[in-house]
Amino acid sequence: MKGVGADLLAVLGHAFGRPELLAQALTHPSSIQQGRRPRGSDPYERLEFLGDRVLGLVVAEMLFTRFPDEAEGALARRHAALVRREAVARVAGEIGLGRHLVLAKGEDEAGGRNNPGILADACEAVIGALYADAGFAVAADFVRARWEPLMEEALAPPKDAKTALQEWAQGRGLQLPLYRVLGQEGPPHEPIFLMEVSVEGVGSAVGRGASKRVAEQAAAGTLLEQVKS
Repeated sequence: MKGVGADLLAVLGHAFGRPELLAQALTHPSSIQQGRRPRGSDPYERLEFLGDRVLGLVVAEMLFTRFPDEAEGALARRHAALVRREAVARVAGEIGLGRHLVLAKGEDEAGGRNNPGILADACEAVIGALYADAGFAVAADFVRARWEPLMEEALAPPKDAKTALQEWAQGRGLQLPLYRVLGQEGPPHEPIFLMEVSVEGVGSAVGRGASKRVAEQAAAGTLLEQVKS
């Protein structure tokens, strides 16, 4: 396929009948001037939307089968950890997706090929392209192959940092953690949020992330490390 390395096609394990779908999945919005899009060069947002839903369903099915005795809450925590941006970006890195992305010069020079947010979005778009080109089974095979090792890494259901911090505070009779927005950095299409978490009488910490939720988790994790050190 023109413009896409044989190594990526081998990792995906699929010969595209509509190669333009994979090309679209690798095209970052920064590379296209608004209102001047040549035909067939749409960016990956629509495929990302589709791939995100496919990924969520396949991972849910994997967890439902792998952990038949777990309650819904535990499965939900596992699912959240496996489909979160960090996990998807990790898979993207493992398959070398970054070097195949089509980026604007400025985005490329700013390190876009290693940006976790961009990598995660593109990886979801690739899953969407697999689904759009060949259906659920092909997309699901790719997800299972890449996410099963992640699923097996944690035998116990993960506990997110916000939950852990809340339980830590409650266990000591303290007020619940409070979160507030400190600001926003970066360009509008790739914002980085700054969130602060504080526990009265204990201290505070700041976290950064591509969404407020991710930034809150980062802040909670940092504060937990502080209080437990």
